[in-house]
Amino acid sequence: MGHSEGARVPEAARNGLIIFLNGTSSSGKSSIAEELLEVLDEPSFHLPVDAFHAMRTRREVDPEELPAILRRTWMGFHRAVAGMAAAGNNVVVDHVLSEEWRLLDCLELFTAEDVVLVGVRCSLEELHRREQARGDRPEGLAARQFERVHAHGVYDIECDTTSTSPRDCARQIRAFLPRRPTPTAFEQLRAKLRPDLTPPGPEAVGLY
Repeated sequence: MGHSEGARVPEAARNGLIIFLNGTSSSGKSSIAEELLEVLDEPSFHLPVDAFHAMRTRREVDPEELPAILRRTWMGFHRAVAGMAAAGNNVVVDHVLSEEWRLLDCLELFTAEDVVLVGVRCSLEELHRREQARGDRPEGLAARQFERVHAHGVYDIECDTTSTSPRDCARQIRAFLPRRPTPTAFEQLRAKLRPDLTPPGPEAVGLY
């Protein structure tokens, strides 16, 4: 049975909220994301970047090609998140902003006022302990990411998993959502790092 000529695809009523968890490897982002799905009032999707890496073919690749493949994976991940949110879905993202281009790409793609940027902190000592316990991460990975991940310096809310459980962090984030201030951290970062994307204010309209 074909589509009628006048049939239209329904449009999303609004953009979905993106809860953007940023922290080093082993900082507890995925655990917080799983708890958020339990405590948030509205249905939400957890989109972890590890799932996108896991979808890639398992065959060996030339080491010289790997950086480009990884970059394309991250770029595709960002666009999948943006697409889900644009369709009206609430999305929980766990991310590692250890390279500046990743943040710049997200600033271009995501609706800045609909992003809650969460800094997920953890002490180096605890990160080292978790890496050793997990055994599935290169030794010292979190330490190498430690300074770079939070270099942009601005968050809407932060939590520290050194001594706070993922469930309590999720509850803190849930309690914060109804009182989110403006401009959001993403709006501030977009104005600072991507001024080319920031529309002119009302005072500038008469100049064009």
